[in-house]
Amino acid sequence: MAQFLLHHRVRDYQHFKAVFDAHASIRKLAGCKGGRLFRSTQDPNDVVILFEWEDNAKARTFAASQDLRQAMERAGLAGRPEMHYLDEIEAFPA
Repeated sequence: MAQFLLHHRVRDYQHFKAVFDAHASIRKLAGCKGGRLFRSTQDPNDVVILFEWEDNAKARTFAASQDLRQAMERAGLAGRPEMHYLDEIEAFPA
């Protein structure tokens, strides 16, 4: 499974979350299989999202899309996001 890690700051987490949730159907149509949303314990406006994708090509296409850029603008991103494309190598026990 391909992973897409996105790290960014937002101006207002509650506003960001509403836009993020409203964008779910668009992500799904683009090949997103879900993921996990994290935020810093020290700064609630510091957000990390780990998405699962069908493949990295679909994740890259989505990340470069005008639709995502517009959603990020509506969500109130502060600065440029960090984006990382990852392939899962293995799961390991605790």
